[in-house]
Amino acid sequence: MADLKAFTMPKWGIEMAEGTIAEWMVAEGAPFAKGTVLTLIETDKITNEVEAEADGCFVRLIAQAGETHPVGALLAVLGAVDTPVAEVDAFVAQFRAVDTAMPGVETSASATAPVAAVPSPVTIPDDTAISPVARSIAQAQGVDVSAISGSGRKGRITRQDIDLYLRGQTPPVLKGPIDAPGQESAFASPLARRLAVQMGVDLSIVKGSGHRGRITKADVLAKAPAPAPVAADAAPPVPATSTDDVEMIPMSAMRKAIAARLTQAKQEIPHFYLRRRVRADRLIALRMLQGKVASLNDYLLRAVALALREVPEVNIQVHGTVVHRFAHADIAVAVSTPRGLITPIVRHADAMDVRAIADRMGELAQRARAGKLAAEEFQGGSFSVSNLGMFGVEQFDAIINPPQGAILAVGKARPEPIDDDGAIRIVPVLHLSLSCDHRAIDGADGARFLGALAELLENPERL
Repeated sequence: MADLKAFTMPKWGIEMAEGTIAEWMVAEGAPFAKGTVLTLIETDKITNEVEAEADGCFVRLIAQAGETHPVGALLAVLGAVDTPVAEVDAFVAQFRAVDTAMPGVETSASATAPVAAVPSPVTIPDDTAISPVARSIAQAQGVDVSAISGSGRKGRITRQDIDLYLRGQTPPVLKGPIDAPGQESAFASPLARRLAVQMGVDLSIVKGSGHRGRITKADVLAKAPAPAPVAADAAPPVPATSTDDVEMIPMSAMRKAIAARLTQAKQEIPHFYLRRRVRADRLIALRMLQGKVASLNDYLLRAVALALREVPEVNIQVHGTVVHRFAHADIAVAVSTPRGLITPIVRHADAMDVRAIADRMGELAQRARAGKLAAEEFQGGSFSVSNLGMFGVEQFDAIINPPQGAILAVGKARPEPIDDDGAIRIVPVLHLSLSCDHRAIDGADGARFLGALAELLENPERL
């Protein structure tokens, strides 16, 4: 047998359970050199480049771009360019996924049985509706797919169909009360069954368009008898709901991670909110005087860092019943990227001046949008800042990013009247909202932090 090796889903960090193939950078059958970027793999936060550790060639690409696979899953097969197809098929069929602790490859030892025990391979016509993995297994195991009824979309044969066939089982069928013609063996949703009863549709003649050929509401409606003519003076019928004009977009790995994390935060953290108006005219004037060497957000980060030093009760993380108080201000800043929200961290921000914060923030934001951040650059932090002022948002409340204890939401500076030593003036005013974890931060602590922050922003020469 040829010296074949498995290219598997790597594991970066103890929390990684799966990854998504963002893009293959080399083609099947094309030799590559050591150091070549083979693929881009997207995790819940970043996109990693996987480089070749030696010269080689992918003789088979198993995973497709956009697919998500668990750690250790077979993504491709490495081998010589002239490796026979039958040997590659046999290797794929015998491979068993392992949970690798570090990025790397699994050799042909991953197979659980010698190739000699594999039945004679068969050839499956190219026009057969069958998935690539199912085709490989069926060919290697000598399965006659003409005897298999596919459960995939439009009757496509899936790996599950092949596995059931090899185990001598048949696909499960729904059982229950027979309420309509054709329901005895129909694979249909509960709503589709109820509609079939109401409309007199025989489900045995309905071809399902849902997942694995499941009959949906739309399939039943398409087979329903035409409605009786409506009188001219009758009210127009309400059109049935259709998904034809709805784009179904699966959540990316990052979006799923964001959803899970924020749902957990709102369910488990007792949030309370403190809000304050802060005049920003002096800060804006100082920035103009200094030649716009930094953005208003950079000045704001500097002020937040100094306020955290002054009120360390807010510069914390909460781990169950233990509070971690930080000696330095490690500020996580929300950055919008094409794939979702990520929070790179400006560490030791209290020891940096405004220009240094601007340089560091610019570098982090650029690499965040390119998906190039290292794990330690977005994990952790003692406090978060989310600024939506550049989008025209005037005020909002943010969700705490656990295990941090607080997050500051910043809106757009807008002209408002203020009391300036007894005189009414109209100046740009910032609306700040502080979200706190009431398990570890009291209202007085949050108020003192906002007070210290307001003092710094309204007297920016202290920055």
